[in-house]
Amino acid sequence: MKRILAVSAAALLAVTAGLALSTAARAADCPSGEFCVWEHANFGGQRANWSGDDGWWESWISDGDSSWANHGISGPGIKDHVKVYDSAWQGGSMTICLSPGQEVGYSGAANDRGDSHIWSTGC
Repeated sequence: MKRILAVSAAALLAVTAGLALSTAARAADCPSGEFCVWEHANFGGQRANWSGDDGWWESWISDGDSSWANHGISGPGIKDHVKVYDSAWQGGSMTICLSPGQEVGYSGAANDRGDSHIWSTGC
């Protein structure tokens, strides 16, 4: 009886862990190779995405960013981190920097401050 209970508990744990991982993997709907920004927290609302640098974000997302995802491609010598700035043409202060694969559902320090971004080799 104890063995059946232990096996059942292990199976339930494996299924639960699998569901948790698949939910986290789908948290941010951002294409591979892209940096994405959403107008609402937790990847909600309209999304903007880029595969390269952008010195002047479109007016609807400029100072309206609330969540971010870096789905860029990594490799030796590849610019795979993303730095977001609070002024056009990467001026002013950096509001947030994302490592490859990083997703941020909300950051009070960076919320509604982004105006431009660049891909870089580090934060």
